[in-house]
Amino acid sequence: MEAPVRVRFAPSPTGYPHLGNVRTALFNWLFARHTGGTFILRIEDTDQARKVEGAVEIILNSLQWLGMDWDEGPFYQSQRLDMYREYVEKLVSEGKAYYCYCSSQRLDAMRQEQIRLKQPPGYDRHCRDLGHGKTSEADPAIAPVIRFKSPLEGRTAITDLIRGEVVFENSTLDDYVLLKSDGYPTYHLANIVDDHQMQISHVMRAEEWLSSTPRHVLLYEAFGWQPPRFAHLPMILGPDKSKLSKRHGATSIDEYRDRGYLPEAMINFLSLLGWSLDDKTEIMTRDEIVRNFTIERVSKTAAVFNLTKLDWMNGVYIRNLTQQEFSRRCLPFVERALPAEVKRPVDAEYLKKIAPLVQERAKLLSEVPSLVDFFFIDGLEYDDSLLQGKLEKGQAGEALEQALNALDNIREWNAGDLETAVRPLADGLGLKAGPFFGVLRVAVTGRTASPPLFETMEVLGRDRCMTRLQVALHRLQPDKK
Repeated sequence: MEAPVRVRFAPSPTGYPHLGNVRTALFNWLFARHTGGTFILRIEDTDQARKVEGAVEIILNSLQWLGMDWDEGPFYQSQRLDMYREYVEKLVSEGKAYYCYCSSQRLDAMRQEQIRLKQPPGYDRHCRDLGHGKTSEADPAIAPVIRFKSPLEGRTAITDLIRGEVVFENSTLDDYVLLKSDGYPTYHLANIVDDHQMQISHVMRAEEWLSSTPRHVLLYEAFGWQPPRFAHLPMILGPDKSKLSKRHGATSIDEYRDRGYLPEAMINFLSLLGWSLDDKTEIMTRDEIVRNFTIERVSKTAAVFNLTKLDWMNGVYIRNLTQQEFSRRCLPFVERALPAEVKRPVDAEYLKKIAPLVQERAKLLSEVPSLVDFFFIDGLEYDDSLLQGKLEKGQAGEALEQALNALDNIREWNAGDLETAVRPLADGLGLKAGPFFGVLRVAVTGRTASPPLFETMEVLGRDRCMTRLQVALHRLQPDKK
């Protein structure tokens, strides 16, 4: 009987989670949920010098925002230091690791010499055959590190679930550090010990870790442990096929949230960065992705990040929201971005009436405030040339005057009655509907493009519309009483 699936996401709080990190977390989470397995969260915080304040909270919040719940954890490596030292001392006692007393000055000089001789970088094994406490350094008080004794010859083969068998020459592996002089383990030691202790069955991680895998396999062998199964996920490239960077739009995941991307759209988009159901299906619910996710469908080739596609997909998800849900999700963005003059808190019931008018136009929730701000502010700012549009100044003024007269007699202020009262005026003035409605649109919204005119006027209400039309008429005919 095959062992149960246990996978982990193990971010380092040396920065905020970016697309690559979150894609790795997502594939592990999808695999766990597809197989009925366990998804474990582990914080690899052993690099104290590079730890970023607040990064752990952002990691946790990002996973929660995306709906990636974890079954165990979060575990913190910084709270497990005694265990790592115990394991590494065992390797030293068995002659599989050794203390290294080389000073930073010696190591720097060694690297410079390797560069000069065009040799591959790596530790020269100066302390490999020294006993514990013995040093050739002038300063015997140097705090040592502990290094792994990599084999000097032979090969290490890796069976990767995505890439098949990958073979490494052991001669290319250096004696890497397991335990630093400050007592903190390196990634190589801590992640092996933790994966064994947590009974991780599959390690799914970025392709960049493939070259480190022979080190890890050899360390598993040194401990006498069975290694997990490995699956190295394809790289994510920018549209120009270069390494993904901020210039391609690859920022931290919390910035995508703040810009108004929906978590369900992000899940759908990220799942297609290296995995696919077939060659045509793009829009899938979370449940559909979970139901169909297998490692066999993960690609070997690099995935291409396309911000335009993400924007399109987010727009699809926005349009598929119910009007009430769209309004609810818009509210914090509107609250945050409307001008200071607008009274807070924003009237949620009023926003519910407005939101359906702009739902078709928004690709991001952060776009909504600029689409609806004229519903909330009192005075509109616009150029008179926009108000006049393609009409003569007198024609535009006459259009506004007649519209005011017609609207003044309306009993029920609703879109249907508004259109019935106003539309015939264009023919009476000898104007085309487009330019005529354009004058009204600028007068009541301050812009040339807006949601449907009469629905907009209904939501704005009689008093606000009539006041704005009168202000506009005065701007075109300032001398007329």
